[in-house]
Amino acid sequence: MLTYQFDWSVVTSGKYFEWLVSGFKVTLQLSVVGIVLAFIVGLLIAVMRMSNFRPVRWFALAYLEFFRNTPLLVQIFFWYFGSYKILPTAVNDWLNSTNFEFAAAVIALTIYTSAFIAEDIRSGVLSIPREQMEAARSAGFSYLRSMQYIILPQAVRITVPPLVNQFLNLAKNSSLAMTIGVMELTYQARQVESYTFKGFEAFTAATVVYLVLSTSITALVHIYDKRVLNPNRAV
Repeated sequence: MLTYQFDWSVVTSGKYFEWLVSGFKVTLQLSVVGIVLAFIVGLLIAVMRMSNFRPVRWFALAYLEFFRNTPLLVQIFFWYFGSYKILPTAVNDWLNSTNFEFAAAVIALTIYTSAFIAEDIRSGVLSIPREQMEAARSAGFSYLRSMQYIILPQAVRITVPPLVNQFLNLAKNSSLAMTIGVMELTYQARQVESYTFKGFEAFTAATVVYLVLSTSITALVHIYDKRVLNPNRAV
């Protein structure tokens, strides 16, 4: 016989509700910062991947292969436990004086997601006719200027759907930050469950919040796509 007594007030009021709200704020911060940085880094790596200068192209290829083929959780642990070995002392001191756990999670999420974004953007660039690059170079544009003003704006429009998927993945993957003590939504839901033994209510609330966050990201990107990138496209 089912004897479990549901108590939704645990996650709708009081201090446990405040814990979940606090966790959501941290998740939102991780997601926004990670999405912005991952897109910038991914764009840079995509350009480097298509460079005619071999060392730059090889570096970008090694970056993509390494970070796309290693688990995100391992990368989070690496930046949390081993970053002090490779980052400059001044950077480590600054990270330790702020919020090192949050910073390590942002670095891992950014680098991991940027590797996938770079390939999505590169696919978009390769779909642009080569004649456009040749025409831009003939008009006196450098390679970088041709990419900046001619090729990349078109490629980004094409790659909006896969970029949305990468942004959503980053927002959901932010839950792994709990493993290094970042008090994001999943961490706080686990805390609520530990204190109240109301795991169903706690993780149902967290699930609903993640669902709302994901659908909001999708809606915002599609609004941007419709109104900014493709304002004349029919609905």
